[in-house]
Amino acid sequence: MLQSFAQWVTFDLLRHTPGTGAAEVTAFFVYDSVKILLLLFLITQAMSLLHMYLPIERIRAILAGRNWYGFDYFLATFFGAITPFCSCSSIPLFIGFLDAGIPLGVSSAFLITSPLVNEIAIGLLISLFGWNVTMLYVSAGILIGMAGGFLLQKLNMERFVDTTLFTQKSSCSCNGTLPSRSILRASFADGWQIFVKVLPYVLVGVAIGAVIHGQVPDEFFAQSLNVHSVFAVPLAVLVGVPLYSNASGVIPIVQALIAKGIPLGTGLAFMMAIVGLSFPEAMMLKRVMKLPLLAAFFGIVTLGLILIGYAFNELL
Repeated sequence: MLQSFAQWVTFDLLRHTPGTGAAEVTAFFVYDSVKILLLLFLITQAMSLLHMYLPIERIRAILAGRNWYGFDYFLATFFGAITPFCSCSSIPLFIGFLDAGIPLGVSSAFLITSPLVNEIAIGLLISLFGWNVTMLYVSAGILIGMAGGFLLQKLNMERFVDTTLFTQKSSCSCNGTLPSRSILRASFADGWQIFVKVLPYVLVGVAIGAVIHGQVPDEFFAQSLNVHSVFAVPLAVLVGVPLYSNASGVIPIVQALIAKGIPLGTGLAFMMAIVGLSFPEAMMLKRVMKLPLLAAFFGIVTLGLILIGYAFNELL
């Protein structure tokens, strides 16, 4: 049905000539945007309802001040994976975790994983690349979060945390104590707010992907990135870091890049760099992290993404 709708818009409504670049761009944009936006709406509504019942303060209390022998890193990454689009951003939650006494390493594991692994990215990756690639991506995001948090803890970087912001509390109060109808109304409103907020990134991402798909020659990226070079993965990560988007917006771009000959591991490393590291994130983190900790955080995550990109290229 979506394919037929895309063809109707492209050829009947807009009257593009079959086989032209404009027709390819339009059909790709219509098909992918409708598909992704439908997924985005359904997933955000479902996860918004789930978030209404997540006792965040209780989770903080469980993680704080206990020796979990390393399992707390996994719990933090799992929590990051299921709470990327709560009304609270990941950085205020990160500050709240530190304020609650959760170690820097465990809090950083959450902060690293939260933008990398989320329900929307999982849903879109399954629809575009299948279960095997999606599960490898999720495992890689959790692994980077756990390893990055562990390394930051071992480096004893707590002294580079700005404790003056510890009075900032997360405003998230998703405790499921409201009446059922109120929960549904609040959940729908929160999900819709998230959908509207993410919508521009999705459309921009699909538009870029459509142009790449319809206008850029197949051999362009193979030549410009030299995809068989050992430097392809680091270059893709370094190019991705200055960009700013979320997984739902960048996945269509990655899909188009992979279709043009970029290896899957290189494309996923590029995607993870965009969603996991960015200049706006650095500016926000600069308020709570002093320069040595901020540099260590970005350096460790960047190295992890490069290693994951090489591993994916070997496995896939």
